[in-house]
Amino acid sequence: MSGVTTVLLLVVLATAVATGARHWSIPAPSLLVVAGVLVGLLPFVPRVVVPPEVISVAVLPPLLYASAEEISWRELKAVWRPVTVLALGLVLASAFTVGALAAALTPLPPAMAFVLGAVLASTDPVAVTALGRRLPLPARVQTLVQSESLFNDATSLVLFKVAVGLAVAAGSVSPVAAGGEFLLLAGGGALVGLAVAGLVAAIRTRTEDPVLETVIALVTPYAAYVLGEDLHTSGVTAVVVAGVALGAQGYKLTSGRTRLQVHAVYRTVVFMLESVVFAIIGLELPGLIHELDAAEGGWFWQALLIALAVILIRLLWIFPTALITQRQRATAGGPGLNWRVPAVMTWAGTRGVMPLAAALTIPLLARDGTPLPYRTLVLVLTTAVVACTLVVQGFTLAPVVRASGIALEPEATAREEARAAKAVLRTALERLDSMVDAEAVQEALADRMRRDLEARLDHARMLLSDEEPPEDEATVLAYRRLRRDLIELESEELRRLYDERRISEATRATLQHALDLEEAGLGEL
Repeated sequence: MSGVTTVLLLVVLATAVATGARHWSIPAPSLLVVAGVLVGLLPFVPRVVVPPEVISVAVLPPLLYASAEEISWRELKAVWRPVTVLALGLVLASAFTVGALAAALTPLPPAMAFVLGAVLASTDPVAVTALGRRLPLPARVQTLVQSESLFNDATSLVLFKVAVGLAVAAGSVSPVAAGGEFLLLAGGGALVGLAVAGLVAAIRTRTEDPVLETVIALVTPYAAYVLGEDLHTSGVTAVVVAGVALGAQGYKLTSGRTRLQVHAVYRTVVFMLESVVFAIIGLELPGLIHELDAAEGGWFWQALLIALAVILIRLLWIFPTALITQRQRATAGGPGLNWRVPAVMTWAGTRGVMPLAAALTIPLLARDGTPLPYRTLVLVLTTAVVACTLVVQGFTLAPVVRASGIALEPEATAREEARAAKAVLRTALERLDSMVDAEAVQEALADRMRRDLEARLDHARMLLSDEEPPEDEATVLAYRRLRRDLIELESEELRRLYDERRISEATRATLQHALDLEEAGLGEL
């Protein structure tokens, strides 16, 4: 089986499993890892070997960028203190604890044990975003979970480079040197990300072609990553900062039609890359296990204990920190103590693509040219711990969120949207009336626009039980079904006119796109 055939089959497998996961309401990353392991165990399946640059350069930038764009800048400013505590303190605590545990449980020497600790120290933004995207978490909690997973990579990356330097050169690194490297990687990467975001924003404000806008959006994360790495800073940090900066002002840069197209293309790319990369995690594990020596045969129990330790360290760090914060708020007259948010935060700390990408970049040779010992064992333990957290925490995260009671109810979300729609539409109606009074618009045109705005305002009112009786929701559903049926009829008529050569392809495509936008605005039935 050729390499190209293997890649194509991997894409097909990952897409099929991810599609099934969505249909069955199962976390896609968790199911993909399980499917990858099962397929990798089949005797006729060739071993999957992924070069480090494929994941770190080709796959990670767009996934990190997509995760960063989803973060609310307003919510991020509100949670920057706990994010800093987690991104620095928890990462350091996890790295040293896992390193000490690995040195005691496994054959790894202290230097390689520290490499493993640094690799597994941070949560993974790709996995956390993929798991959290399907959960109705409050905005602040969602931002806290995603922001931590994005910004803790800078800390773990510095620790990893220091640890690899110790393992390869068997030397020592001073705290001052490590601190300087951290500032260079994190600070330099942030500056590169801001520079890329500023340049891209300037270009996008002067671009009106949806195709060109889509290309720019796809190229941006790669440009930030490559530029950050070439300047010897953190490419990951550059991508994250660029994504957060552009995501905060994305609605100002392009038109609504362009945003729809860019979003659709990016969702497709992210879906395929996420599906493939989580399947690779499972597929690689069986092949790595076969490379282990007899003395490394206890990897399974070692990985389970390390995975348990990773979860316990997170629990023991988050709950006391949350307790102190909640006591301070309670003293100031805020809400009392509760376990709900800390529990969700603890259980959302899965590992994923980032640890795997870091582990794959461990050098093959030591400074003296000899093979780096225990490299394969570090890869196996990393992959096994990643798979374990994705499966155990991934499959149980939704029940934990439901048990915590912090999940947003669909009715609450719908009511918030309806209240916002009412405010927006009333503003539009007031502006229209003022334009009529100033004779800035024709009365006939204003009447037509007023009817449309008032119809949409009535639709929003129906969703609010305090203004309309609850049974009017049936009227809303009936209206949406009727409009959807009429849109389908209009689409059929468009196709008939085109088939009879009475309209051109351009006219058919333009009118069909308008109908598609209206149908999308009706939402799900």
